[in-house]
Amino acid sequence: MARPSRQSHHSRRYLRWLPTFAAVLAILVIWQVWVEAAHVPQTVMPSPTQIVDATVETWPTLWPATLTTLEEGAIGFLFAVAAGIMVGVGCYASKTLDAALFPLLYAAQTMPLISIAPLFLIWFGFETSGKIVIVAVFGLFPIAVQTIRGLRDVPRYYVDVALTCGATPVWTLWHVKLRVAARQIFGGIRISAAYTFATAATAEYLGARRGLGIWLQAAYNSFRMPLIFSATFMIIVLTCVLLIAVSLTERVLLGPADEDEDPDADQL
Repeated sequence: MARPSRQSHHSRRYLRWLPTFAAVLAILVIWQVWVEAAHVPQTVMPSPTQIVDATVETWPTLWPATLTTLEEGAIGFLFAVAAGIMVGVGCYASKTLDAALFPLLYAAQTMPLISIAPLFLIWFGFETSGKIVIVAVFGLFPIAVQTIRGLRDVPRYYVDVALTCGATPVWTLWHVKLRVAARQIFGGIRISAAYTFATAATAEYLGARRGLGIWLQAAYNSFRMPLIFSATFMIIVLTCVLLIAVSLTERVLLGPADEDEDPDADQL
């Protein structure tokens, strides 16, 4: 029996997205029909077409606000990735550091953003630097946790082989254990990426000069519901782009994940 072609495998992967697209399309159609049939006021629930019209109309101001949130989220996310991995490695390598830092990380995640934002306003003012720090602080925790868990789950024989070949413990940690734990670390990075731009926009909403958070605040104060959905849509788009970038980076660095491989590829 011939092996399934790579093209047919990719086709099956793409077909798995069809139910999602169908569900989204059905929701949009039902939403549009319901708003028009029930004559729902735009101030209560705008239709998808009204949201699109409002987005196009206000694009000259919506796009600069999106770029501001993109800058804050992207830079803060990069800091979160670097700091999260470093903290995770440090806590794994040192029980003392683990006992000192990990409870603080847990405590930082339990505090609501609304209670921390005023402090950052006092320290950083309304500038973007404060939003970058907030994104980094709230984004590093899942990365640090998954780094620790990934390093702890590395099978012992990887370490034994490296040490037997003359590698030092430090070299083994950075070049063997981190490589084996990379899949799990990327899992934490994806979790962090999913909340990056929502965190940035919320921080802007609580105090900033510009950004999608300020856009949302202005739309809310003027009861312009379509603009609220426009800003929300932009946050979703930014998040999806970031998640795709993370997945592509993982694929380039580590290759296809096991679940992406065809289970029948080795069968004759």
